[in-house]
Amino acid sequence: MSHNAILTLDNMSYAYGAKKALDRVSCKVEEGHCAILLGPNGAGKSTLFSLITHLYDAPSGTIHIGGHDVRRQPLKALGLLGVVFQQSTLDLDLTVRQNLLYHAALHGIKHREAEHRIKEELTRFGMLERAHEKARQLNGGHRRRVEIARALLHHPKLLLLDEPTVGLDVPSRKALVDHIHALCRDRQLAVLWATHLIDEIAPQDDLIVLHQGQVKASGEVSEVLEQTGQETIEAAFTQLTGRKERTLW
Repeated sequence: MSHNAILTLDNMSYAYGAKKALDRVSCKVEEGHCAILLGPNGAGKSTLFSLITHLYDAPSGTIHIGGHDVRRQPLKALGLLGVVFQQSTLDLDLTVRQNLLYHAALHGIKHREAEHRIKEELTRFGMLERAHEKARQLNGGHRRRVEIARALLHHPKLLLLDEPTVGLDVPSRKALVDHIHALCRDRQLAVLWATHLIDEIAPQDDLIVLHQGQVKASGEVSEVLEQTGQETIEAAFTQLTGRKERTLW
């Protein structure tokens, strides 16, 4: 695997009035790596994603995507970014194909090339036969597949996933976890996956433990276990945060 950092956050802080949401957060995500941002609800995960996507402007610290400063070069930086938010953002009255064509047009992808990429991504997700169905006809797992396919149409270097398995059944969650890890391996895609579910973490993943707006530990899973002197991620997480997170598998 390459050690090329696609996402670099350095000394990021953010507050909502007097309430500090992030406190000097630094971390990175490398090409071909799936980095799990693990933290309980309220840890600051969504705030961090809002800063990376430039929905919020950070008063301090820097964010670089593919070497481009998000604040100073937002178009270049955000053009390398694909995002799947926790809440679905599909237009339910459009077909799967129409949702994807609209996204492709926003990124300036010509129609013929867009059709090629749409076919490629939907085939990869086993969704090609659903291309002409309206999004509202799909179940939660299939909508998530379409959202990830959409996020990949413009060939981003970095994929952000904000608790993408919320509301999905166990088979759908497992399929999604497996597919994202395959994307990292096959495409050398960098992924930052925010979750509070320990069983979504693979042994080869990088791990960033966020609690009360601070990074409590980061590194490969084995390194975090070594740092904490624990044998399981669950035990390490409890030690770092004082919280015991649930598993569903």
